Amino acid sequence: MILAADVGNTNITVGAYDGEKLCTTFRLTTKTPRTSDEYGILIREILSEHGIKKENIEGSIISSVVPDVMHALVSSLKKYFGAAPVIVGPGIKSGMKIITEEPKSIGADRIVDAVAGYEKYGGPVLIIDFGTATTYDLVNEKGEFAAGITAPGIRISAEALWKQTAKLPNIEIKLPKSILAQETVSSMQAGLMYGQVGATEYIIDRVKSESGIKKMKVVATGGLGRLIADATDSIDIYDANLTLEGLRIIYDKNKAVKNR
Repeated sequence: MILAADVGNTNITVGAYDGEKLCTTFRLTTKTPRTSDEYGILIREILSEHGIKKENIEGSIISSVVPDVMHALVSSLKKYFGAAPVIVGPGIKSGMKIITEEPKSIGADRIVDAVAGYEKYGGPVLIIDFGTATTYDLVNEKGEFAAGITAPGIRISAEALWKQTAKLPNIEIKLPKSILAQETVSSMQAGLMYGQVGATEYIIDRVKSESGIKKMKVVATGGLGRLIADATDSIDIYDANLTLEGLRIIYDKNKAVKNR
């Protein structure tokens, strides 16, 4: 079995794989400072709750956009699970060529999503990750990372709305019954969510128009992605575990190279 960990700005998402089977997933809060021992004990105990012993774990892989977390997390996996993790970054075999102007500036999480999107659904494919930021990544028919768009995430937009205005409350992020809101909370939800749906549809259409690729799969992932995917016909597939799948695929590619 292997552990796959995606370190995002809000959460660390961890999955345990037995071959290609995802056995369990869980999340840790990224912004909570933890030592390597705290990470190790916490991960070990959560796995134990799901019937997975630390002895079952033979390897691990991490993608991260939060450098400050890495020392403690990497040390915890070495100490408590006995092996240094594969870290997605320069020198790691992903099987994907990046043809943007600054390939090294593409975040590890985006490469992982792109690899999973192409491997699972073929190309061309547009992968949308509704995370702390909302990212749109285009992989062409050849399996090359061709372009990326970055927009404020839904939570960032929501927090800006209630933190920067004196009288607007903190609200639950969900689609209201109607865009024709009758009071403050639903009016905020309507603007936030339908605004996101509209932006998503426009960006998808613009990507298709400027790339000249009229037919492409559009795949969404990320914690709030299902809300948007359910509200538009522009998204073909919602895949909650796309990033973890990408980590597993990249781990297997690097294991195969190592074993040659």
